[in-house]
Amino acid sequence: MTATHGLSGRRAWIGLAVLLLPTLVLTMDMGVLFFAAPFIATDLRPSGTEQLWIMDMYSFLLAGLLIPMGALGDRFGRRRLLMCGAAAFAAASLVAAYADGAGQLIAARALLGVAGAVFGPSTLALIRNMFEEGRQRQTAIGAWSGVMMAGVTAGPVVGGLLLDHFWWGSAFLIAIPVMVLTLLAAPLLLPEYRAPKAGSFDLAGAVLSIATVMPAVYGIKSLAVDGWSLPPALALAGGLLAGAGLVARLRTAAHPLIDLGLFRIRTFSGAITVNTIAMFAMMGFTLFTSQYLQLVKGLSPLAASLWALLPSLGVGAAVGTFGALSGKVRPATLLTCGFLIGAAGFALMTTVRPDSPLALILVAAGVIAAGSVGTVTITADMVVSAAPAERAGAASATSETAQELGSSLGIALLGAAGAAIYKSRLEDALPVGLDADAARAARDTLGGAVTVAAQRGDAVGAQLLEAGRAAFAEGMHVAAVVGVVFLLAAALAAHRLMRHLPVQGAAAAAEPEPEEAPAAV
Repeated sequence: MTATHGLSGRRAWIGLAVLLLPTLVLTMDMGVLFFAAPFIATDLRPSGTEQLWIMDMYSFLLAGLLIPMGALGDRFGRRRLLMCGAAAFAAASLVAAYADGAGQLIAARALLGVAGAVFGPSTLALIRNMFEEGRQRQTAIGAWSGVMMAGVTAGPVVGGLLLDHFWWGSAFLIAIPVMVLTLLAAPLLLPEYRAPKAGSFDLAGAVLSIATVMPAVYGIKSLAVDGWSLPPALALAGGLLAGAGLVARLRTAAHPLIDLGLFRIRTFSGAITVNTIAMFAMMGFTLFTSQYLQLVKGLSPLAASLWALLPSLGVGAAVGTFGALSGKVRPATLLTCGFLIGAAGFALMTTVRPDSPLALILVAAGVIAAGSVGTVTITADMVVSAAPAERAGAASATSETAQELGSSLGIALLGAAGAAIYKSRLEDALPVGLDADAARAARDTLGGAVTVAAQRGDAVGAQLLEAGRAAFAEGMHVAAVVGVVFLLAAALAAHRLMRHLPVQGAAAAAEPEPEEAPAAV
């Protein structure tokens, strides 16, 4: 696996390609059903609640199980867990594709989330084992980060293209050949790693971790998208309470799920914080971009998703540029620049109006994504480098969970800021002649205003549409200002937390004391 001078050879790079394929599918499955919902509704006739669970069950279970599965991989074997997860993902995809009822599809989506969590942390942790040399590992992790972000963008597009030619189940079938290829190639190209003397699996910690993350993610997303209601608020409160119990458990367990000592390593805790903020910025504003393209510019969902691919060019450029500079520039400087680039994108977003050229919002979104992904490229390597090799699975799972929480918080906080301004501005601009129900629907969301305007088809409807789009743009501007503030603060925090790291020395400088180093395998 390793050539001279600690450099990994061709076999390792081919093995990296094997790891990137299931990583792409894992993130694609988060959005592959965006355009399939109407077809599923016609075929399976789910209730409103069932339809929400069909869309969200996957991400909830994925987020909740990442940390326990990362710790399990450190003990059970990372390649073995990767293969188990790939096999389960293929089987669950087949069940989902041919589900004949809403309940069966929800169950299949739940199994997909479990399977994704089983193999997800192993992909990054195995990169830690396969690439020992710092520059090579940074390049490999940069590719991994880029593929993760590409999957988030490509999922809705792939789903939309498949639905143009096949039935909705085809969106699940595309995962099966990828997982079969992974099962065939993994034993030949990927090393096995199991932590020596890892101790027993912390089952109580795993239960508390699930009880913390799943309700918290559900509560944050529900409150952001649907507004205030008691069930998600209680879920969020319950998740926070379970989180307090988890911290207490981690402090006292003989073999904790996550070693809290990792968070005393400034590089590790700083990288987790920076990673969370980066995902907060990028995913939080995706909600505005997609709504602007469809509801303000009037594009179809598929056309909007295809246009939304253009910002991914900035993502690709960022991965390559930050990776190339990582051996020449201090990590603190790169992270600070990444956040400043993202802040510039948010600042550009404040100039977008309903009648602005389409290119303006696409460029702004691309700049935000480039800055955010650039920082994730650096911090992903710092996370796995800061942790000893025997804890890399739990460390990478902690990082991915932080990304999920950052995404949810971004949608919640930026979405709430935009929604509050939208409602306030539209309240003062509602045209005369709307009945109470129509006015209420228009005030709730821009989608509601567009629907009411289309139903009326008269001058009042045209006035409502113009007012709604103007109010949405003002809400987007306020959310963008919040994004600027967050990213400027993140730039300062990154500089303060990471300024001790030298060029090419991020991994070495962040390693724990020698007595914590892993035994050779």
